[in-house]
Amino acid sequence: MKTEERTAHPTRDDTEDRTGRRLDLTAAAAGVLLVTAAVVVGRAIQSADQSLFVHWPPLLASWYPHIGPGTPAAAAVAAAVVAYGPPLADRIRRRALLPAAWAASLAWVLSLAMIDGWGRGIAERLTTKHEYLQVIDRFHDIGAALHGFNGHILIGPAGNWPAHVAGHPPGATLTFVLLDRIGLGGGAWAGVWCIVAGTSAVPAALIALRALADERLARRAAPFLVLAPVAVWTGTSADAYFTAVAAWSVALLAVAATRSVRLPCTAALASGLLYGLTCYLSYGLTLIAVLLLAVLVLTRTVRPLPFVLLGALVVPAAFTLAGYNWWEGYRLLVERYYQGAGGLRPYSYWVWANLACTTIAAGLATVAGLRRAAAGAPGAVRALRTGTGGPAQRLILLTLAALLALLVADLSGMSKAETERIWQPFILWLLPAAALLPTGTRRGWLAAQAVVALLVNHLVWTGW
Repeated sequence: MKTEERTAHPTRDDTEDRTGRRLDLTAAAAGVLLVTAAVVVGRAIQSADQSLFVHWPPLLASWYPHIGPGTPAAAAVAAAVVAYGPPLADRIRRRALLPAAWAASLAWVLSLAMIDGWGRGIAERLTTKHEYLQVIDRFHDIGAALHGFNGHILIGPAGNWPAHVAGHPPGATLTFVLLDRIGLGGGAWAGVWCIVAGTSAVPAALIALRALADERLARRAAPFLVLAPVAVWTGTSADAYFTAVAAWSVALLAVAATRSVRLPCTAALASGLLYGLTCYLSYGLTLIAVLLLAVLVLTRTVRPLPFVLLGALVVPAAFTLAGYNWWEGYRLLVERYYQGAGGLRPYSYWVWANLACTTIAAGLATVAGLRRAAAGAPGAVRALRTGTGGPAQRLILLTLAALLALLVADLSGMSKAETERIWQPFILWLLPAAALLPTGTRRGWLAAQAVVALLVNHLVWTGW
């Protein structure tokens, strides 16, 4: 009789749960509509005047249905994570979670990349005319190359840098120069470096989540960090490496601020060091400062700040002493940006189509999670003010800080197209929002993540 009464008269919690799930699906549907609109409008604009400079808007991609050596492996990894990821993440030993998540992420990224084969999928990606490996032989004298680096940014003078070299501070190119110097030259080693380093961002994010939220939410987020559609681009670009450096900077500050590590001052110093390096890998990643600030706000402390600032001075000081001027480089980059496609791509389209790219890269589960984060934001802010916030509130504020940094990048006008690749360092911190989704729906949302990644990798040829 009691069971019948509960069935006939659902509780308020049951009603709220059903409403929440419907709203999650509505948010996902809105994400699909955004992507559809970006495709339809983008194709119309591109057909009319070719001003988007992408073949399959909003992604920098070409229509190319195909399968490859990695197809069975990618399907198998996806199926395994969907079926066993949530319960395994909940039960696995604490020490084993990080290496297991890294290994799973590595398997997912490698299998997706291998859909295009070893050459086109990994070994040749960083050897094209736009990429860093094209200029290795111009860095025989590293000091001279850094001193004259800014003189080759603009289009026009003889010997101007390829697009990616000109578009980033020299720390990015110098990474591949140093790999070449230690005997790991060529596209294969460069591709493997970016994939292995890039996937380490997953354990870095889990460390930060443990410190800032709690173990339970970190475990809930783990499968979503692994099986993210953004893995399609993690396996194809140096931005994956940039993502990892930035992620470890955030993670080290998180453990320093919460004093959950033996040497918090050393961790804070290392965080600053990596943030300084991040700024010399990509100009736009100075916005990672928003996440670092969020860590200090969430932990309600400025104790690590002097050590972070001290560490953050090391890399800039080294490059400045070597003759490279970051501010001048950025000024010239802006000029170069408007010399090329960036000056022709319409801001009115890309300011919202960029978000469609992010929807594809982050996946529909992340969209639904962000819907829950937005709904919980007012309460999370109030809890932060009073110091009574719980783990979920801190997770909400961390993901919204990442969203804020991404929106600033979007509004700047310096990220028109290619954001599925460029914004990986911000997208990483949106993914944990999926931990807010109900337990019973996790496998379904993980399946949605996998489907997006597999469709993208099998239907189009992604650029860079």
